[in-house]
Amino acid sequence: MRRALTWLKALAVHEARVWRGLGLWAVRRRDGVGGAARGFGYARAQGSTMYALLFVCVVETAGMSFFTAGHPGLHEVVLALDVYTMLLVLGLHAGCVARPHTIGPDGLRLRHGARLDVRIPARLIASVRPELRFPTGNAPADGVLDVPIAGQTSLTVELTEPLTVRRLLARPVDVRTVHCHADDPAEAVAALRALLPAPTGA
Repeated sequence: MRRALTWLKALAVHEARVWRGLGLWAVRRRDGVGGAARGFGYARAQGSTMYALLFVCVVETAGMSFFTAGHPGLHEVVLALDVYTMLLVLGLHAGCVARPHTIGPDGLRLRHGARLDVRIPARLIASVRPELRFPTGNAPADGVLDVPIAGQTSLTVELTEPLTVRRLLARPVDVRTVHCHADDPAEAVAALRALLPAPTGA
């Protein structure tokens, strides 16, 4: 029972973040960007897929609206569910656009829309490199965090010590290697490397 309540609470928080992300996207604001924190987008690769899914939802809504027109009560319920689904799909993508990764003096803030928000202090970053990968979908190895977008990651960040990461409806895990995606991995790598201490003897 306690676990079910924990899941329900997590889902409620997630949904609230989805709607907030949709609002931020609608007014063209990016959360967490400003001052010394630079934003690095990661949602471009999934844009066409998400908008295609949204189009399918629109077509389905139109079809169901036609077929249920003779049943006012059912029509209203189905229409409400369809509109909710369309907004949810749009909100999932909008949240990724409105919540970019950020890099600043404090380190890397790694995000995936409303689902993931991990702060990696600069002192824990051992190295970073561009690396294009296509995770299989299987569970990653122990100590590894995969955050793919459209089935790919383009950055690998190695940590000096384990960092505890909490994900939606999943147990906390300790990670030392992070694979994530950025629209411009070269620029993100340069920004992260600027945070690293100069090599000894440089």
